Amino acid sequence: MDGFIRSASLTNYGEVARGVGLDPVRLLKDYGLPPDALTDPDLMIPIDSVRQLLEASAERSGVAGFGLLMAQARRLSNLGALGLLMREQPTVRAAVESYVHYARAFNEALFLTLEETGDVVVLREELIIGRGSAVRQSTELAIGVSFGMLRALLGPDWRPRRVCFAHGAPADLSIHHRFFGRHVTFGQVFNGIVCARTDLDRPNAGADPAMARYATKLLEDGPSESGERVRNHVRQFVVMNLASRRCTIERVAGQLGVDRRTLHRRLAREGTSFSAIVEELRREYVMRYMQESNRSLTEISTMLGFGAQSAFSRWYRRQFKRSASSVRRTETERG
Repeated sequence: MDGFIRSASLTNYGEVARGVGLDPVRLLKDYGLPPDALTDPDLMIPIDSVRQLLEASAERSGVAGFGLLMAQARRLSNLGALGLLMREQPTVRAAVESYVHYARAFNEALFLTLEETGDVVVLREELIIGRGSAVRQSTELAIGVSFGMLRALLGPDWRPRRVCFAHGAPADLSIHHRFFGRHVTFGQVFNGIVCARTDLDRPNAGADPAMARYATKLLEDGPSESGERVRNHVRQFVVMNLASRRCTIERVAGQLGVDRRTLHRRLAREGTSFSAIVEELRREYVMRYMQESNRSLTEISTMLGFGAQSAFSRWYRRQFKRSASSVRRTETERG
């Protein structure tokens, strides 16, 4: 999946890169990105090039929290019409729901869901780029932006119950603790922010309904989604259901409000199938888990929705022509 993202995603990149001793313009050129991406927020640039740029910047500078340094200067205004809409919503919940609804117009690889259980709400964010490459910096930038968005709505003293990352912890956590506080955890089963339901129910006394309608019109009049719309929705629900071992076409079709045959027919029109999407996402996640975490093969098997590790091992060998255990040994030796 070769998607695109607005160059606004690189807001503050130049300042952060120079601050840690890097040449931002040279790095952009190294990854095929135009220098104008630092000054024009509305260019559409390849998502994978941005991903590579951020990972390389963290590696070359030795700053594990590079993405968070970029996130700390973001404001709602950087989201354009979406930021305006969020600012004018009557409650924090309505603002977050607007963010979830429209975010893919800004980043085709970002899948957001708002999940509620009891008195807890989870804003879950997953990056699906179509390959198993590292997304640590892109993920931390996305979570950092959402965290800053929530603090802008809830006040500078607000703290979440937890900030979760699926990748492993860096050696130096100082930037993460300074940014999120002490409630940041790694090696989790999802990426996202956990907060209290009451946080989202807070009213926004300064909301302007007329301005919210104007912002909505700006967003609705923008470019429509591509022909991959159904596939993208299915990908989102597969990500949500994969670890539950109930990731079936019947279940996802029900979540989309259609029957199995209708979903199969719509995916076929887009040149794909439910099983192909599941396999694609499993390949991406397994490569990421093997590279970026210390999870056991049993844990990885469960998170990919396999009922037994033996089934996972057979699947892995079919996909990559090597055993998962030999790849894990290689990654451990490199680590």
